[in-house]
Amino acid sequence: MVKYILKRLLYLIPVLLGVCFIVFTLLYLTPGDMARNALGPSASEAAVQALREEMGLNDPFLVQFGRYLKNLVFHFDLGYSYITRSNVTDEIMARAGSTLILATTAILFAVVIGIPVGIISAIKQYSIFDNVTMIFALIGISMPVFWLGLLLILLFSVKLNLFPSSGYSTPLHLFLPMIALGAQSVSVIARMTRSSMLEVIRKDYILTAKAKGQRRGKIITEHALKNALIPIITITGTQFGQLMGGALMTEVIFSIPGIGRLMVDSIMKRDMPMVLGCVLFVAVTFSLVNLIVDILYTYVDPRLKTQYE
Repeated sequence: MVKYILKRLLYLIPVLLGVCFIVFTLLYLTPGDMARNALGPSASEAAVQALREEMGLNDPFLVQFGRYLKNLVFHFDLGYSYITRSNVTDEIMARAGSTLILATTAILFAVVIGIPVGIISAIKQYSIFDNVTMIFALIGISMPVFWLGLLLILLFSVKLNLFPSSGYSTPLHLFLPMIALGAQSVSVIARMTRSSMLEVIRKDYILTAKAKGQRRGKIITEHALKNALIPIITITGTQFGQLMGGALMTEVIFSIPGIGRLMVDSIMKRDMPMVLGCVLFVAVTFSLVNLIVDILYTYVDPRLKTQYE
């Protein structure tokens, strides 16, 4: 298992280098002048040219990219913001907690609601509950985070005045963003749980357990659910990675000072080091979550341990 973890961590290096190259290229080709953005529209052309020279923006593309990679690989240095001149790593670490808490609470909300709903839908296949659940699941999957967030603000903040519409200072501030961000994942996890459970409960060993007179609850929890967990764990890990990206829009709507909001602001200002730092943070988090999911497989099904030696 240790060898497998080390191998996966090594595989992470070319992935991150590829992400760096793609994002760096897109930002390089995007119209606009980063030096002008940093100094403001009233700055003189001489001052702009001097800052471009200082930041190395007049160098060829490969020189700029090579310099960035050198600092990243050999010094673990993400650089400094072109706009605020603050350290990129410090800015990201100051905001990472907000994004991780938001994504974690959203995925917990999705799991706590989605798995039980999926189990009940599978047990009561084609019932009213099952049909209504699937309708809501389709609505949840198709509802964009932006519009759902606005609806929640209008209903619970403006109309009913139950929850704050912005900020991040109390648990109440987290409630609406958690629902807005986790709603799609609830639908996805519920549908995956339902399909996985339907496949398992038709197996011969489930029929044998029923014939032996075992309690229905024991059959569902100890036999069916345990054997249906692998695809559920897979989709949950994938959803967590997507929530890290989806937090971008949620943080903007609810004014949460997280990585997503920082990334949006940095993209608007063409702050290349900050954007690259935010993207790398999301990419590393997503890769580590996938690694954790693979490790969880071995605890759900010990037979898989031989694949990770």
